[in-house]
Amino acid sequence: MMDRAALRQLVEDFIPFNKVLGIRLVTCDPGRVELEIPWRDELIGDPLKPAIHGGVISALADVAGGMAVWSALENPVQRVSTIDLRVDYLRPGRLESLFAEGHVLRVGRSVGVVDVRVFHASASGETVATAKGVYAIKTPRVKG
Repeated sequence: MMDRAALRQLVEDFIPFNKVLGIRLVTCDPGRVELEIPWRDELIGDPLKPAIHGGVISALADVAGGMAVWSALENPVQRVSTIDLRVDYLRPGRLESLFAEGHVLRVGRSVGVVDVRVFHASASGETVATAKGVYAIKTPRVKG
């Protein structure tokens, strides 16, 4: 399984888009991760409501799904990429930090399936969005 320090570095430092969003690893166990996007005004999608942009919510769900799969892999050099992501928005995102918990339903040789729940810490029982992600798992070929 990928170790926590390597997963943290992957989430927070290696992927430029995650750095733009400010995504942080909160907790990690094999097949389960919790991520956070700390609140900042640039995340507002509708200034009249105001509410967090839906793209921010779906991006956090996608990253949580992919990282949950990665946390369950035995070979840390394997690559994970999104095949399909379905997001159901249940309520507006508040003007506060956003969290996503992803847990693996199944990981096979070439595909992983994850359920994700997006929420705020101040109301952890109120789900902002749910997602189901399907991720390709690829092992780099060794040239020789």
